[in-house]
Amino acid sequence: MTTDIIKGTITVMLVDDHPVVRNGYCRLLESTADIRVIAEADDGETGCLLYQEHKPDVVILDLNMAGGIDGFETIRRIRAKNPNARILIFSMHNHETMVQRALKTGATGYITKQCGMNQMIQAIRLVKQGKVYIDPDLAPKMAANLTLKDASEDPLNRLTEREFQIFKLIAEGNSCAQIAEIISISPKTVGVHQANIMRKLKLQNIAQLVRLAINCNVTQA
Repeated sequence: MTTDIIKGTITVMLVDDHPVVRNGYCRLLESTADIRVIAEADDGETGCLLYQEHKPDVVILDLNMAGGIDGFETIRRIRAKNPNARILIFSMHNHETMVQRALKTGATGYITKQCGMNQMIQAIRLVKQGKVYIDPDLAPKMAANLTLKDASEDPLNRLTEREFQIFKLIAEGNSCAQIAEIISISPKTVGVHQANIMRKLKLQNIAQLVRLAINCNVTQA
C-alpha cells in the first residue's frame, strides 16, 4: 500500500475476512490513478480501529465476516465515531432486504461481489462525493419491491434494526452468550429480543428462523 498520498486521491480501506479477495482488489484499485488503499482489515473490530487511525475517504466493507462483529455492527460503530463516514458495502448478498437494511444502518453504497472492477471504481468515486450508489443489477429489484408490494409483506420489515441484527446472528449459529459478547449487551437482553423476533415472525423454533434467513438470503445454507 502506498504511503505518499497525492492531493485529490481517494483513500480507501478494505474490510473483508478473505485475504485473497482483499489482495486481489487491493492490487486492482492500486492500479487506478485516483484511488489508494491505505488500510486493510480482516474483521469488523480491526476495521473500526483502523478507521480511527487512518480516516479513509471510503470504507469498502463486507457484511458477513467470520468471528467478531458483522458488517452491520461495523457500520454502526464507524458512523457513531463519524456520522459522515462513507461506507460502500461489497457483499455476496443480493436480496433487497439486505440492501435496505445496510442503507438504513448507515451505508452509503451497495455493490455485490459479482460486479465488475469498473463498477466498483465508479461506486467508490460517487460514494466519496456523498452520493448513494446501488448496484445497477439490484436497483430494478428494489424499485419493484417498493412499487409492486406493500413493505409489510416482507416479514423481516417487522423487525427493528437491533432485532434484525440479532436475527441474522442467530441464523448464523451464534448462541445468546456469543451474541451478547459480539454486540455488547446482556444475554438476558438478547433473550428478550429473540422472543420478540420469534413472536413477530410467527416462528416456532430456531430451525424455522434459519430457513427464513436462507430464503431471504440473509445467510447461506
